[in-house]
Amino acid sequence: MAAGSEAGAPQEIHISPDSPQLSRIRTATVEARFVPVEQVVAPGRIQAIPTRVFRIAAPVAGRIQRVLVGLGDRVQPGQLLFTLESPEVTTLISAYRQAEARLRQAKANLAKAEADLNRVRDLFEHNAVAQKEVISAQTTFAQAQAEVEQAGAAVQESLGRLALLGLKPDGAEQQISVRAPVSGKILEISVAPGEYRNDTTAPLMTIADLASVHLVAEVPESMIRWIAPGQRVEVTLTAYPGETFVGKVAKISDTVRADTRTIPVLAELPNPSGRLRPDMFGEIRCSGQAQLTPVVPAQALIYREGRVVVWRVKQPGDFEAVEVHIGRPAGEQVPILSGLRPGDRIVVDGAMLLEKGRW
Repeated sequence: MAAGSEAGAPQEIHISPDSPQLSRIRTATVEARFVPVEQVVAPGRIQAIPTRVFRIAAPVAGRIQRVLVGLGDRVQPGQLLFTLESPEVTTLISAYRQAEARLRQAKANLAKAEADLNRVRDLFEHNAVAQKEVISAQTTFAQAQAEVEQAGAAVQESLGRLALLGLKPDGAEQQISVRAPVSGKILEISVAPGEYRNDTTAPLMTIADLASVHLVAEVPESMIRWIAPGQRVEVTLTAYPGETFVGKVAKISDTVRADTRTIPVLAELPNPSGRLRPDMFGEIRCSGQAQLTPVVPAQALIYREGRVVVWRVKQPGDFEAVEVHIGRPAGEQVPILSGLRPGDRIVVDGAMLLEKGRW
């Protein structure tokens, strides 16, 4: 029997406890679970992590001989990228040889100064020379030691410059080989064989380590309070419909974009297979802080022209339709923001029969 109906929908129903129809109604107790109170959804774009992007320039001015990699190639540390010829190689090798010659001369001078000092000391011990001769010899010896140290430093400096270019001081090779400093993928190439490059600051290639990438999302200013560094995020991409990628918040910008009233948020995503490519578009989803909230199965909800009701058990055989306000579904469960409390008994199967008053 139905009572207090509104627009044809009953508000209360009584079923006799001995009625066989009662067996068609299945009830359950409202439980309380921790569910997110809010969820942030914002558009985003995949980017390479700036600290893992390496721009390779020519180490010295010269003519490019060979380019051994192509756009999109994956490279390993030490892999040859390109070679070039440079007149600076001859200059550096000549500087090394001159420095080495100065070192040999300085060592010879030191040996002579040491021998002279020993001779003067011996003469002084036999009163054959004045003490000032000893002091003069000591000064000459100290100067010779300093010259050896300076010449040795110049040799090491020359060796260091040659080593940076992968050259050996005794080699006749005039070609410089430029190798990959890290593993990654070639994102840009702006050089071709035969070109002469004077600018040693302009990048000729760009290598990015894409083992992890950033998704840069523009989060509305009004929702930024739900996001914190280290928080788990879910990402969906236009390129892979139906798939969800999981990452974490790496950084939240300190400034707000005045034109859009949004705040850039960087989420870091693992990318071991390399499927996530720079400039792919997608969406970030980030749940806010969880709160203990009543939840009910989705099938318990009845939708009445903009309102949501749940049939609650007043006592065995007595049911009432209760209007509720719901949150965002969490799987098969729906949070109840108002209208029910944990411990209430509700109808989870047969609710549509009660709704139509078929008793």
